[in-house]
Amino acid sequence: MGYDPRSMRYGIFGDIHANLEALEAVLAGMKKERVDVMVCLGDIVGYGADPAKCIDIVRGLGCTTVAGNHDFAVVDKINVDFFNTYAREAALWHREILSDEDKRFLSGLKLVEYVDSFTLVHATLYSPELFEYIQTSYDAHLAFENLTTPLCFVGHSHVPVTFVQKRTVSFTMDSAVKVELNAKTMVNVGSVGQPRDENPDASFGLWDTEEKMVWIKRVKYDVEKASRKIIKAGLPEILAERLRYGR
Repeated sequence: MGYDPRSMRYGIFGDIHANLEALEAVLAGMKKERVDVMVCLGDIVGYGADPAKCIDIVRGLGCTTVAGNHDFAVVDKINVDFFNTYAREAALWHREILSDEDKRFLSGLKLVEYVDSFTLVHATLYSPELFEYIQTSYDAHLAFENLTTPLCFVGHSHVPVTFVQKRTVSFTMDSAVKVELNAKTMVNVGSVGQPRDENPDASFGLWDTEEKMVWIKRVKYDVEKASRKIIKAGLPEILAERLRYGR
C-alpha cells in the first residue's frame, strides 16, 4: 500500500528512560490508536532499570530515532559531569551493563531527523548538541528560527506543551491541538518513562495528517513494578519515588 499523506497517523514517543513497563504500555496505546508510523525522540536510556530491553524494542521497531542527551552520555559523547548526581549514577551504571552492540546503536543516532513534512529533535534546533531546554516562549522563538518544516516534535523537558509561531510565539498545555497551515508548530509530547508534569501516566503524541490534529495521549502502566526494579538494581531510590508522583 503506497504512502498517502492525507491519511497517516504517527505515534511520537520519547524520554523512555529505561522504563520497560511504561514503554510497553505506550506501544499498546499506539496500537489501539491505529498508528501507521512510529518515531522516537530519544533518551531511550537513563534513570531506569531496563536500558538493554528498551533499546532492543526501539531497534526492533525500526523507527526513525534521534539522540537524547542520556543516550550520548552512556556512550561518552557528552560529559556526564554535567548531570546531577542521580542521573550521573544511572548513566554510569547503564554504561557498564550495555553491550557494545547497544552502544553502537546509541552512538549512531543523529541529533535531528526529518520524517515526511515534520522535524524531530530531542531538545533544541539551535545547537542541538548542547541539549538546551525549550521551556519559555523565547526558547521556542530561537528554535523556530531554525525550523524549516511547518511542524516539529521535541522532548527533553518531560512536560507536554505546544508552542505556535504566527506573528508572535504562544503556547498551550491543551491535549488536543489543531495544526494551522499559516503557522509553525512545535510539540513536546511529554515522557514515556519519567513524566514531570505531576501526572505519573506515560505520555506520547499522536499526529493525524488528515485531521491536522496533534493529541497528547496518556496511558497507565505498572509504576510500582518499574519502581521496584530501580531499587533492586541499586540505583538511587529517588529515581523510583519520582515515578509515583510524576515529578
